[in-house]
Amino acid sequence: MSEREVVLRGGRVIDPESGLDGVRDVAIGRGRVVEIGSALAPGDAEFDVSGMVVTAGFVDLHSHAQDIAGLRLRACDGVTTALELEAGVTPVGAAYRMAAAEGRPVNYGFAASWALARMEAVAAVGLDGTLLPFLLNVASPDWQRPARQEEITAMLLRLSADLADGAVGIGVLAGYAPATDPDEYLQVARLAAEAGAPTFTHSRDIREVAPEVLIDGADEIVQAAAETGAQMHFCHVNSTSLDHIDRVLGVIARAQAAGARVTVEAYPYGSGMTAIGAAFLAPERLAERGLSPSSLTYAPTGERVESAARLRELRQSDPGGLVIIHVLDDDDPADRPLLLRSLLVPDTVVASDAMPLTWAGSAPDPLAWPLPRGAVTHPRTAGTFSRALRLLSRGGGSGGGGPFTLAEALAKCSLGPARLLQDRVPAMARKGRLQQGSDADIVVFDPDTISDQATYADSTRPSTGIRHVLVNGTFVVRDGELVTDVLPGRPVRA
Repeated sequence: MSEREVVLRGGRVIDPESGLDGVRDVAIGRGRVVEIGSALAPGDAEFDVSGMVVTAGFVDLHSHAQDIAGLRLRACDGVTTALELEAGVTPVGAAYRMAAAEGRPVNYGFAASWALARMEAVAAVGLDGTLLPFLLNVASPDWQRPARQEEITAMLLRLSADLADGAVGIGVLAGYAPATDPDEYLQVARLAAEAGAPTFTHSRDIREVAPEVLIDGADEIVQAAAETGAQMHFCHVNSTSLDHIDRVLGVIARAQAAGARVTVEAYPYGSGMTAIGAAFLAPERLAERGLSPSSLTYAPTGERVESAARLRELRQSDPGGLVIIHVLDDDDPADRPLLLRSLLVPDTVVASDAMPLTWAGSAPDPLAWPLPRGAVTHPRTAGTFSRALRLLSRGGGSGGGGPFTLAEALAKCSLGPARLLQDRVPAMARKGRLQQGSDADIVVFDPDTISDQATYADSTRPSTGIRHVLVNGTFVVRDGELVTDVLPGRPVRA
């Protein structure tokens, strides 16, 4: 195997960590970056990337799209590592084995799942290493009730086993079980702190939304960080905080200033997507968020839910069926400041909350590409990172003109997420950077044309402007086209 399998010639190389931003060649061999410089020696294959940006591939901490089809969409958006950390899976060993057996186009990894461990301990739900048991049981009150201490102990034992088996951290879907005793959350945080593992929380409701909540969701996360020393990651702060985002960001900033280990992510869309059986989508609770049944679009049929009665029917018949939750208008200039508010905080990282594909009819061959018609998801599955660059960066392309330099915006997509994980997963210190010795997870894009193309009506359209994507030195996207006969993704495992 050659030391210089690929040389990318004459691109604008940006490394957010070192501050490099200049025209260079990049030599790649044996899955790593061999050298960065000018007029490098020839390689086995050479690519002229002049006028293109060459940078570290994007690291997504929050991707529920974990099959080959969904991860191919992610690769076409510049993602080279896509991790299931908010929901997590249990047992993680089974999840890693299944992914390795099937192969993945990008790097993959999993957190242990508090929600699934809770379903097992409290409601005797069987687990299989996928998210399916959660979706099937999401609306059941059996797993949402307050747990006895012996049940919490059983959950902690399951989570401990997953952490010992290489789970990246612990995912906590607190918002889906609002009756959970806050002390249970603290016990999970203590376990994480003892293991040196981060937690990834979909927060409980905040008090402005649900005044009767047992504890404000933002306060719960920062208090757990302060009391236990755990690294607490606040998932999609934009969608759980809505128009109360400034108060929530203030809570987080004060905790960070006091030394608490709290990190934040957000996605650049105004609408969410989740299972229709989620506790907070019960008809009687929609008004808390200023919603009505018609704010929901049921993905399997594309219908706007017409009434509370229809919503109850769907929650009963298909609790795990996905719905788009229309909150802000992505294209309305009046909604844009609120939509982007959380991403303007310097340390917030971009994460997609990419959703599994729902098929209208039977699912096709999992390796089929281009994706056959009939696939439905949230547009963030296909377009989050190119959209973030378009909206946040002054060099973002397609008419974008945001508040950050291109290097600053790229750091939110690569370096920031990698740094967040590297204490638990030292191999992440080789990702999110473009330096000699770093993993050859690389995206090459046209800064003038990079843009999201997916919409709510056509949610699987790949982004534009992505010229090449390499994962561990192998082209997954080459000359703007997906390479369908390679699956070079490797596990990200503690």
